[in-house]
Order: sequence, then C-alpha cells, then structure tokens
Amino acid sequence: MTAGALDPDVIEMAGDLRLSIARLARLLRQQDESGLAPALTTALATINREGPITLGRLAACEQVTAPTVTKLVERLEQRGYIIRRPHETDRRVCRVEVTRAGRRQLDSIRTRRTEWLATRLAELDTDELGRLHAAIGVLDGLTAPPAPPATQPTQPTHEKR
Repeated sequence: MTAGALDPDVIEMAGDLRLSIARLARLLRQQDESGLAPALTTALATINREGPITLGRLAACEQVTAPTVTKLVERLEQRGYIIRRPHETDRRVCRVEVTRAGRRQLDSIRTRRTEWLATRLAELDTDELGRLHAAIGVLDGLTAPPAPPATQPTQPTHEKR
C-alpha cells in the first residue's frame, strides 16, 4: 500500500507518533551521563545482547559500514567496555564481547533512563497510565520483525508416464 492510499488521519497520526517517540528518545538519551555517543551506546547494547559477535554481524545489526563499525569497536575497546577474541580457526575473523565494565556501564545508563521515565510516569493519573500501558503492546507489535510469509501447501505433482 502506498502512502497515497492511506487514510489521511492515519498519516497524521503517524507523523504525531513519530515526533513524540523522537522527543522521548532524545529526552532519554539526555539522561545518559556516561559521555558515550548514542552510536557507541547502541553498539555496546547490541554486543551485550548478541555477543560474542563478529564485526560484520555487528555492522549489519547497527546498519553501518565496516569502517564505521571498526571505529565504534576501537572506541569501546579503548574504554575497556569490550574485548576482541580471535576466531579459533580463522585468524581473519574476531568476535567482540562485553566486559564486566561494559555491563556496568550499560546497567548505569539503563537505570538512569528508567528512573527518569518512572518519575515522569508517576506524574500521570490512573487513566493515562492505563492507556499508556495498553499502548505498549501496540508499540511492541509495530517494532516486531515482520512475520515470514505464509507458505502454500505443496501440491502433489502428477507426472505423465
């Protein structure tokens, strides 16, 4: 479906939602006192979630080029947040994983952001909290990867003899 075929109200809602989410994301990032650039924080979180991970896989997850991911890894490594481990059999490949210091840094960032958001949520009334709670499931659905296409059952083939 193209944007032209969408209901104008849905398009307006999409724009409003995009702005609200962008503002909220910006405010949450501002709670981070670690001094890490957002790209470093997201790369560290991805390595923590997916690691040990190859640089190629990290680049794909972060949707950046190989030179960019190399710079990110170097910066995280310099801070002691990750370590590189060479592949057992292929010395051209290495995997990166989060160190204890990196996990502490992520925990600190997440805690600070969650506390800030909880403080803001505490300002809402019961009805607003209920509506927001219901919306979380909808937002999770929007961010979930698309389901694989349904496969058609294979029809038996009848060969002519």
